[in-house]
Amino acid sequence: MDNRDEVREFLTSRRAKITPELAGLPVGGRRRVPGLRRSEVAALADVSVEYYAKLERGNLTGVSPAVLEAIARALQLDGAERAHLRNLARAADGSDTLARPRRRPAARQPALHRSLQWTLDAVTAGPAFVRNGRMDLLAANALARAFYADAYAFAEDAPNRRPANLARFQFLAPDARRFYPDWELAADICVAILRTEAGRNPHDKDLHDLVGELSTRSDAFRTRWGAHNVRHHGTGSKRFHHGVVGELTLAYEGLEMAAEPGLTLTVYTAEPGSPSAEALRLLASWAATHETEEQPQATAGSPPTSHRKG
Repeated sequence: MDNRDEVREFLTSRRAKITPELAGLPVGGRRRVPGLRRSEVAALADVSVEYYAKLERGNLTGVSPAVLEAIARALQLDGAERAHLRNLARAADGSDTLARPRRRPAARQPALHRSLQWTLDAVTAGPAFVRNGRMDLLAANALARAFYADAYAFAEDAPNRRPANLARFQFLAPDARRFYPDWELAADICVAILRTEAGRNPHDKDLHDLVGELSTRSDAFRTRWGAHNVRHHGTGSKRFHHGVVGELTLAYEGLEMAAEPGLTLTVYTAEPGSPSAEALRLLASWAATHETEEQPQATAGSPPTSHRKG
Protein backbone atom coordinates (compact mmCIF):
# COMPACT_ATOMS: atom_id res chain seq x y z
CA MET A 1 0.00 0.00 0.00
CA ASP A 2 1.63 3.21 -1.20
CA ASN A 3 1.59 5.78 1.57
CA ARG A 4 1.09 8.67 -0.83
CA ASP A 5 -1.96 6.99 -2.37
CA GLU A 6 -3.38 6.18 1.05
CA VAL A 7 -2.98 9.77 2.27
CA ARG A 8 -4.40 11.30 -0.91
CA GLU A 9 -7.45 9.06 -1.02
CA PHE A 10 -8.15 9.38 2.70
CA LEU A 11 -8.00 13.18 2.77
CA THR A 12 -9.97 13.50 -0.46
CA SER A 13 -12.70 11.17 0.77
CA ARG A 14 -12.98 13.01 4.11
CA ARG A 15 -13.16 16.40 2.39
CA ALA A 16 -15.97 15.15 0.16
CA LYS A 17 -18.06 14.31 3.24
CA ILE A 18 -18.08 17.82 4.74
CA THR A 19 -20.59 20.24 3.25
CA PRO A 20 -20.24 24.03 3.59
CA GLU A 21 -23.24 23.96 5.93
CA LEU A 22 -21.53 21.47 8.24
CA ALA A 23 -18.37 23.58 8.21
CA GLY A 24 -20.28 26.79 8.99
CA LEU A 25 -19.37 28.35 5.64
CA PRO A 26 -21.67 30.42 3.43
CA VAL A 27 -23.37 28.47 0.67
CA GLY A 28 -23.48 30.12 -2.69
CA GLY A 29 -22.42 29.77 -6.26
CA ARG A 30 -22.02 26.66 -8.30
CA ARG A 31 -19.81 23.97 -6.76
CA ARG A 32 -17.95 21.53 -8.99
CA VAL A 33 -16.85 19.18 -6.22
CA PRO A 34 -18.74 17.33 -3.47
CA GLY A 35 -18.02 18.64 -0.01
CA LEU A 36 -15.50 21.38 0.63
CA ARG A 37 -13.01 22.92 -1.75
CA ARG A 38 -9.31 22.60 -0.95
CA SER A 39 -9.18 26.35 -0.37
CA GLU A 40 -11.95 26.08 2.23
CA VAL A 41 -10.16 23.30 4.14
CA ALA A 42 -6.96 25.34 4.04
CA ALA A 43 -8.75 28.39 5.44
CA LEU A 44 -10.40 26.37 8.21
CA ALA A 45 -7.04 24.81 9.14
CA ASP A 46 -5.21 28.16 8.89
CA VAL A 47 -2.65 26.91 6.36
CA SER A 48 -1.95 28.08 2.82
CA VAL A 49 -3.83 26.55 -0.08
CA GLU A 50 -0.51 25.47 -1.60
CA TYR A 51 0.53 23.68 1.60
CA TYR A 52 -2.79 21.87 2.00
CA ALA A 53 -2.70 20.88 -1.68
CA LYS A 54 0.74 19.31 -1.06
CA LEU A 55 -0.68 17.34 1.87
CA GLU A 56 -3.64 16.14 -0.14
CA ARG A 57 -1.33 15.02 -2.92
CA GLY A 58 -0.06 12.53 -0.36
CA ASN A 59 2.99 14.16 1.18
CA LEU A 60 2.72 14.10 4.98
CA THR A 61 6.47 13.94 5.56
CA GLY A 62 7.49 16.23 8.40
CA VAL A 63 4.00 17.55 9.12
CA SER A 64 3.76 18.81 12.70
CA PRO A 65 1.21 17.42 15.19
CA ALA A 66 -0.36 20.90 15.37
CA VAL A 67 -1.00 20.98 11.63
CA LEU A 68 -2.39 17.43 11.68
CA GLU A 69 -4.77 18.45 14.46
CA ALA A 70 -5.82 21.56 12.53
CA ILE A 71 -6.56 19.46 9.44
CA ALA A 72 -8.47 16.97 11.59
CA ARG A 73 -10.61 19.78 13.03
CA ALA A 74 -11.27 21.26 9.60
CA LEU A 75 -12.37 17.89 8.24
CA GLN A 76 -14.33 17.10 11.44
CA LEU A 77 -12.56 13.74 11.86
CA ASP A 78 -13.70 11.44 14.63
CA GLY A 79 -11.31 9.72 17.04
CA ALA A 80 -10.61 6.74 14.78
CA GLU A 81 -10.03 8.99 11.76
CA ARG A 82 -7.66 11.24 13.71
CA ALA A 83 -5.65 8.23 14.84
CA HIS A 84 -5.58 6.96 11.25
CA LEU A 85 -4.26 10.30 10.00
CA ARG A 86 -1.51 10.25 12.64
CA ASN A 87 -0.62 6.68 11.62
CA LEU A 88 -0.36 7.74 7.98
CA ALA A 89 1.91 10.62 8.99
CA ARG A 90 4.15 8.28 11.01
CA ALA A 91 4.37 5.93 8.04
CA ALA A 92 5.35 8.85 5.79
CA ASP A 93 8.14 9.88 8.16
CA GLY A 94 9.39 6.30 8.46
CA SER A 95 9.69 5.41 4.79
CA ASP A 96 10.78 6.78 1.44
CA THR A 97 7.55 8.29 0.18
CA LEU A 98 9.01 8.77 -3.30
CA ALA A 99 8.87 5.02 -3.83
CA ARG A 100 6.46 2.28 -2.94
CA PRO A 101 7.51 0.96 0.50
CA ARG A 102 9.01 -2.50 0.55
CA ARG A 103 6.64 -5.02 2.00
CA ARG A 104 7.73 -6.86 5.09
CA PRO A 105 7.78 -10.65 5.23
CA ALA A 106 4.64 -12.38 6.36
CA ALA A 107 4.08 -11.79 10.05
CA ARG A 108 4.61 -14.76 12.33
CA GLN A 109 1.70 -15.68 14.55
CA PRO A 110 2.49 -14.62 18.12
CA ALA A 111 3.19 -17.39 20.60
CA LEU A 112 0.34 -16.76 23.01
CA HIS A 113 1.09 -17.53 26.64
CA ARG A 114 -0.76 -20.47 28.18
CA SER A 115 -2.48 -18.37 30.80
CA LEU A 116 -4.36 -16.55 28.04
CA GLN A 117 -6.13 -19.78 27.08
CA TRP A 118 -6.86 -20.42 30.75
CA THR A 119 -8.38 -16.94 30.95
CA LEU A 120 -10.56 -17.56 27.90
CA ASP A 121 -11.67 -20.93 29.23
CA ALA A 122 -12.68 -19.28 32.51
CA VAL A 123 -15.31 -17.29 30.59
CA THR A 124 -18.26 -19.68 30.44
CA ALA A 125 -21.30 -17.45 29.94
CA GLY A 126 -20.36 -16.07 26.51
CA PRO A 127 -18.04 -16.46 23.53
CA ALA A 128 -14.56 -15.10 24.27
CA PHE A 129 -11.78 -14.94 21.69
CA VAL A 130 -8.58 -13.17 20.70
CA ARG A 131 -8.08 -11.73 17.21
CA ASN A 132 -5.46 -9.62 15.50
CA GLY A 133 -6.03 -6.58 13.29
CA ARG A 134 -6.35 -8.81 10.22
CA MET A 135 -9.36 -10.51 11.88
CA ASP A 136 -7.58 -13.85 12.36
CA LEU A 137 -9.04 -15.87 15.24
CA LEU A 138 -5.96 -16.76 17.31
CA ALA A 139 -7.48 -18.24 20.48
CA ALA A 140 -11.00 -18.93 21.73
CA ASN A 141 -13.00 -20.56 24.50
CA ALA A 142 -15.28 -23.50 23.79
CA LEU A 143 -18.35 -21.31 23.40
CA ALA A 144 -16.60 -19.06 20.85
CA ARG A 145 -15.49 -22.10 18.86
CA ALA A 146 -19.10 -23.28 18.78
CA PHE A 147 -20.36 -19.77 18.02
CA TYR A 148 -17.99 -19.36 15.06
CA ALA A 149 -18.24 -23.01 13.96
CA ASP A 150 -19.05 -21.99 10.37
CA ALA A 151 -16.06 -19.63 10.20
CA TYR A 152 -13.74 -22.36 11.47
CA ALA A 153 -15.21 -24.87 9.03
CA PHE A 154 -14.75 -22.41 6.15
CA ALA A 155 -11.07 -22.02 7.08
CA GLU A 156 -10.64 -25.80 7.29
CA ASP A 157 -11.88 -26.10 3.74
CA ALA A 158 -9.23 -23.63 2.46
CA PRO A 159 -6.42 -25.27 0.45
CA ASN A 160 -3.64 -24.06 2.76
CA ARG A 161 -5.56 -24.44 6.05
CA ARG A 162 -5.19 -20.81 7.11
CA PRO A 163 -6.31 -19.56 10.53
CA ALA A 164 -10.01 -18.86 10.71
CA ASN A 165 -10.44 -15.27 9.53
CA LEU A 166 -13.63 -13.31 10.11
CA ALA A 167 -13.09 -11.07 7.07
CA ARG A 168 -12.74 -14.03 4.68
CA PHE A 169 -15.82 -15.60 6.26
CA GLN A 170 -17.74 -12.32 6.00
CA PHE A 171 -17.14 -11.79 2.28
CA LEU A 172 -16.45 -15.23 0.83
CA ALA A 173 -18.45 -17.82 2.80
CA PRO A 174 -21.93 -18.73 1.52
CA ASP A 175 -23.25 -18.95 5.11
CA ALA A 176 -22.13 -15.46 6.15
CA ARG A 177 -25.27 -13.59 5.12
CA ARG A 178 -27.37 -15.97 7.20
CA PHE A 179 -25.03 -15.71 10.19
CA TYR A 180 -25.05 -11.87 10.05
CA PRO A 181 -28.69 -10.73 9.65
CA ASP A 182 -27.40 -7.14 9.40
CA TRP A 183 -24.83 -8.17 6.82
CA GLU A 184 -24.32 -4.75 5.24
CA LEU A 185 -23.55 -3.11 8.58
CA ALA A 186 -21.31 -6.00 9.66
CA ALA A 187 -19.45 -5.75 6.35
CA ASP A 188 -18.91 -2.01 6.83
CA ILE A 189 -17.48 -2.61 10.31
CA CYS A 190 -15.26 -5.46 9.14
CA VAL A 191 -13.64 -3.41 6.35
CA ALA A 192 -13.24 -0.36 8.60
CA ILE A 193 -11.30 -2.51 11.09
CA LEU A 194 -9.01 -3.77 8.31
CA ARG A 195 -8.51 -0.23 6.97
CA THR A 196 -7.59 0.94 10.47
CA GLU A 197 -5.06 -1.88 10.75
CA ALA A 198 -3.60 -0.94 7.37
CA GLY A 199 -2.88 2.55 8.68
CA ARG A 200 -1.36 1.21 11.90
CA ASN A 201 0.73 -1.50 10.22
CA PRO A 202 1.14 -0.48 6.54
CA HIS A 203 3.84 -3.02 5.61
CA ASP A 204 2.14 -6.18 6.89
CA LYS A 205 2.43 -8.65 4.00
CA ASP A 206 -0.32 -10.92 5.35
CA LEU A 207 -2.68 -7.93 5.44
CA HIS A 208 -1.67 -6.93 1.89
CA ASP A 209 -2.38 -10.45 0.71
CA LEU A 210 -5.75 -10.59 2.50
CA VAL A 211 -6.87 -7.25 1.04
CA GLY A 212 -5.72 -8.32 -2.42
CA GLU A 213 -7.58 -11.62 -2.17
CA LEU A 214 -10.82 -10.05 -0.95
CA SER A 215 -10.63 -7.19 -3.46
CA THR A 216 -10.26 -9.70 -6.29
CA ARG A 217 -13.00 -12.05 -5.15
CA SER A 218 -15.62 -9.70 -3.66
CA ASP A 219 -17.12 -6.59 -5.27
CA ALA A 220 -18.72 -5.74 -1.92
CA PHE A 221 -15.34 -5.71 -0.23
CA ARG A 222 -13.64 -3.75 -3.02
CA THR A 223 -16.28 -1.00 -2.90
CA ARG A 224 -16.02 -0.67 0.86
CA TRP A 225 -12.23 -0.71 0.83
CA GLY A 226 -12.24 2.22 -1.57
CA ALA A 227 -14.34 4.29 0.84
CA HIS A 228 -11.38 4.60 3.28
CA ASN A 229 -13.61 4.40 6.36
CA VAL A 230 -11.96 3.54 9.68
CA ARG A 231 -13.29 2.89 13.17
CA HIS A 232 -12.46 1.87 16.72
CA HIS A 233 -14.39 -1.30 17.53
CA GLY A 234 -14.58 -1.34 21.31
CA THR A 235 -18.16 -1.86 22.42
CA GLY A 236 -21.66 -2.26 21.03
CA SER A 237 -24.22 -4.90 20.11
CA LYS A 238 -24.81 -7.15 17.11
CA ARG A 239 -27.44 -9.53 15.82
CA PHE A 240 -26.56 -13.06 14.74
CA HIS A 241 -28.37 -16.12 13.43
CA HIS A 242 -26.64 -19.29 14.56
CA GLY A 243 -27.39 -22.53 12.77
CA VAL A 244 -27.97 -24.41 16.02
CA VAL A 245 -29.74 -21.97 18.35
CA GLY A 246 -31.19 -19.37 16.00
CA GLU A 247 -31.40 -15.62 16.61
CA LEU A 248 -29.16 -13.86 19.15
CA THR A 249 -28.62 -10.22 20.06
CA LEU A 250 -25.31 -9.92 21.89
CA ALA A 251 -23.36 -7.08 23.47
CA TYR A 252 -19.61 -7.09 23.00
CA GLU A 253 -16.59 -5.57 24.71
CA GLY A 254 -13.24 -5.46 22.92
CA LEU A 255 -10.17 -5.08 25.12
CA GLU A 256 -6.74 -4.18 23.73
CA MET A 257 -4.16 -6.55 25.20
CA ALA A 258 -1.32 -4.69 26.90
CA ALA A 259 0.92 -7.79 26.89
CA GLU A 260 0.30 -8.44 23.17
CA PRO A 261 0.11 -5.13 21.26
CA GLY A 262 -2.13 -5.38 18.23
CA LEU A 263 -4.31 -8.13 19.66
CA THR A 264 -7.86 -7.69 20.95
CA LEU A 265 -9.74 -9.85 23.43
CA THR A 266 -13.46 -9.77 22.70
CA VAL A 267 -16.27 -11.12 24.90
CA TYR A 268 -19.89 -11.45 23.78
CA THR A 269 -22.61 -11.44 26.40
CA ALA A 270 -26.41 -11.47 26.41
CA GLU A 271 -28.82 -9.49 28.55
CA PRO A 272 -29.60 -11.59 31.63
CA GLY A 273 -32.93 -13.37 31.36
CA SER A 274 -33.30 -12.61 27.65
CA PRO A 275 -33.99 -15.15 24.89
CA SER A 276 -30.42 -14.58 23.71
CA ALA A 277 -29.08 -15.58 27.14
CA GLU A 278 -31.08 -18.79 26.93
CA ALA A 279 -29.76 -19.37 23.40
CA LEU A 280 -26.18 -19.03 24.67
CA ARG A 281 -26.90 -21.58 27.40
CA LEU A 282 -28.26 -23.97 24.78
CA LEU A 283 -25.21 -23.38 22.60
CA ALA A 284 -22.89 -24.08 25.52
CA SER A 285 -24.73 -27.34 26.18
CA TRP A 286 -24.53 -28.26 22.50
CA ALA A 287 -20.80 -27.44 22.43
CA ALA A 288 -20.12 -29.61 25.47
CA THR A 289 -22.02 -32.49 23.89
CA HIS A 290 -19.99 -32.20 20.69
CA GLU A 291 -16.54 -31.90 22.29
CA THR A 292 -14.26 -34.64 21.02
CA GLU A 293 -11.67 -36.55 23.02
CA GLU A 294 -8.94 -34.78 21.02
CA GLN A 295 -10.29 -31.32 21.85
CA PRO A 296 -8.15 -30.71 25.00
CA GLN A 297 -4.98 -31.23 22.96
CA ALA A 298 -6.08 -28.95 20.11
CA THR A 299 -4.17 -25.79 19.30
CA ALA A 300 -5.60 -22.66 20.91
CA GLY A 301 -8.31 -21.27 18.68
CA SER A 302 -8.81 -24.50 16.68
CA PRO A 303 -12.37 -25.83 16.57
CA PRO A 304 -13.30 -29.41 17.24
CA THR A 305 -13.96 -31.04 13.88
CA SER A 306 -17.36 -32.23 15.08
CA HIS A 307 -18.55 -28.61 14.99
CA ARG A 308 -18.55 -28.71 11.23
CA LYS A 309 -21.86 -29.20 9.55
CA GLY A 310 -22.22 -32.23 7.41
